[in-house]
Amino acid sequence: MSHPDAHPGEYAERVLDLVERIPTGRVMSYGDIAEYLGEGGPRQVGAVMAEWGGGVPWWRVIRADGSPPPGHEVRARTHYAAEGTPLRPGATRVDMARARWCAPDE
Repeated sequence: MSHPDAHPGEYAERVLDLVERIPTGRVMSYGDIAEYLGEGGPRQVGAVMAEWGGGVPWWRVIRADGSPPPGHEVRARTHYAAEGTPLRPGATRVDMARARWCAPDE
């Protein structure tokens, strides 16, 4: 549970900064983010997004199979339609082969 005066830690800030850089219509998986940062794993990224992700384009962070964030499928699909995010034909999942964003090395 979030506290009103709490602030994200250094790892959470790094996750959120990366999420803000994901371009419109593109996505990264929880594991992609952890791998790019070289720290944590999909669950840690998911925990950051659950706690602090409301202020960033959270719908651009999805499961490796292209599924939107659990419990937010309808809202996420609205964003995907608005942004032109490629979806798998006849499916409700993002086409990871076409939509995955590989962040440039810094």
